[in-house]
Amino acid sequence: MEIQMEKIVKQALLYDFYGELLTEHQKQVYEDVILNDYSFTEVAQERGISRQGVHDLIKRCNKILEDYEEKLKLVEKFLGTKELVEQIDTLLAEYRSDKDEQKLEQIEQITDEILKKM
Repeated sequence: MEIQMEKIVKQALLYDFYGELLTEHQKQVYEDVILNDYSFTEVAQERGISRQGVHDLIKRCNKILEDYEEKLKLVEKFLGTKELVEQIDTLLAEYRSDKDEQKLEQIEQITDEILKKM
């Protein structure tokens, strides 16, 4: 179940970053299946296409989105930056409680790392 959830989160992130690069038809079907959790059968009936057609379109969209990520790495960069910001947040909370100046130096190092990646 957890692997399926990770797959759905990954698909949603890829769609958030690259979904606008899909055709309108691809976006509508992808959103229905992946984001709105409709079955292939429900989407096929609503769109007047076959269940296999929906399956193939989702598979094709996943490949397109993954290809964009392979080339541009925007999701990877986003997740890496998010992790660094979480580290800053933790260090800041620790600094507030112990006033350890080294925490501020660590925060500066992390912010420098984020800025270099941009």
